Amino acid sequence: MNDMTAATLTGADHHAQALARVLPADGLQGTLVGRVWAHGAIPGPAVVALRPEGVFDLSESYPTMSTLLDTAQPAQAVHDTPGRRLCGVDELVQNSLPGQRTADTPWLLAPCDLQVVKAAGVTFAASLIERVIEEQARGDASRAQALRSQVLGLIGENLADIRPGSPEAMALKALLQEKGLWSQYLEVGIGPDAEVFTKAPVLASVGCGGDIGIRADSAWNNPEPEVVLAVNSRGDIVGATLGNDVNLRDIEGRSALLLGKAKDNNASCALGPFIRLFDAGFGMDQVRSETVHLRVVGVDGYELRGINTMASISRDPTDLVAQTLAAHQYPDGFMLFLGTLFAPIEDRDQPGSGFTHKLGDVVTIQSAWLGGLHNRVTHSETAAPWRFGLRAFISNLTQRGLLQGTAL
Repeated sequence: MNDMTAATLTGADHHAQALARVLPADGLQGTLVGRVWAHGAIPGPAVVALRPEGVFDLSESYPTMSTLLDTAQPAQAVHDTPGRRLCGVDELVQNSLPGQRTADTPWLLAPCDLQVVKAAGVTFAASLIERVIEEQARGDASRAQALRSQVLGLIGENLADIRPGSPEAMALKALLQEKGLWSQYLEVGIGPDAEVFTKAPVLASVGCGGDIGIRADSAWNNPEPEVVLAVNSRGDIVGATLGNDVNLRDIEGRSALLLGKAKDNNASCALGPFIRLFDAGFGMDQVRSETVHLRVVGVDGYELRGINTMASISRDPTDLVAQTLAAHQYPDGFMLFLGTLFAPIEDRDQPGSGFTHKLGDVVTIQSAWLGGLHNRVTHSETAAPWRFGLRAFISNLTQRGLLQGTAL
């Protein structure tokens, strides 16, 4: 084997490893759609399909992801639309990993565009307990361990067996109120009404490979690896993706009224790498049984691993969608974070200080059906500012001739 052949094999192995990090376990067998920043006479975002033959631009038929998801059968629409080839899947994937972006190749954006990004909170028993601890600690990480023992002693760890809103849940609520331990988090965790909030403005989410932001004034924060549903304007769940609902535990812990500051900041919402549409091989059964893996690797060599098992969720995903739609309409559809089982309690530095991010952490959220979402941590204040809003988006589509006779 000569040196050139060895180098070629090394490059091929490198591309294969990159594909394995981003694609699902079954590769390109599913109906995978996303959004990329496409180059041309006028660069801009493009709705694409990922196929064995490459990445195909569907924008002439579907200028927005919202438009595509609103078709009667989105997966069939993708298969029926040839599109224009932009690049190889390996090229796109390689250019969509943290620190790898080059200007002459498309890269992945968040796979949604006009959809509102919503999030359901406190949907798992373990994270419910951690929210109560945050509240009791008033955002002070150093008090968390002692409070954890106290709360678990009173509540126990079997909340996952209690169906929210059931008579058993209401009996537990009465008992905890008697003990003076009732919390707003317990209210949404085991009460009849789920917590559903707006995570990010339209077009503000970052995609795979982008930097993800935490506020510079937060000293206790963590990633939240979640499955995210894609819901169209009719309320149909048509696909799923992965998301990082970045959580600032100290800010929210001081007061639930600071939820907006804790959850919605520049670059604080990551989605991707793409949406896997429901088809004959993938649907709600796979969503309900999916396992999401988390890995955080710091520049200091620190490594954290976690897991989010959807089978442990306290509320069915369809119930969370129904509660989101109960008193509101979403004419462009919405994305819905389903919450997480993961809540890190391991100490990263000083004993009792728990886990918090450091700048440069690389966060990987991965699952067998949905692929891998990779982002690097920076401060929201210094992350690339969000400039591409609705006016810029509509103007860009117009300049590219994608709105002539075509609805958004």
